[in-house]
Amino acid sequence: MPLHLMQHPEQLAIARLAAGEDPTWPLASARFCSITRTPDETSVLCDAHLVPSGTRQEGPYVAFEVAGPLDFEMVGVMHELLGPTTQRRIPLLTMSTYDTDWILVPAERATDAATAWRKAGLVVTASSLSSWTPPPKEES
Repeated sequence: MPLHLMQHPEQLAIARLAAGEDPTWPLASARFCSITRTPDETSVLCDAHLVPSGTRQEGPYVAFEVAGPLDFEMVGVMHELLGPTTQRRIPLLTMSTYDTDWILVPAERATDAATAWRKAGLVVTASSLSSWTPPPKEES
């Protein structure tokens, strides 16, 4: 059975902060957010419109979600996803959550990536989460 990718509509950015630094902007309304801390940096991947101007960032990116959940024992998922886009010189970022993998494609190359994956036999559709709304803000 071919992998199924779901293209999400929002545009994302990855911001770089200093090691140990927390983002100063609100992320509660973010449909997509991941904060990664390493000894050298803090990276925030979130909706592009939330990242303040003046913050070191790259993007916009479009997210493609691998339909899951994926079994932790699966082998070759990244190989199957990266091969078709590598041949077309499309740069990608990858991210994993507990349930699945995410591929981030520069927004201007998202159509090229989707075409490459379809030609390789993968299924690419729009996300079914298009009607998602953020959770209500917590009262203080």
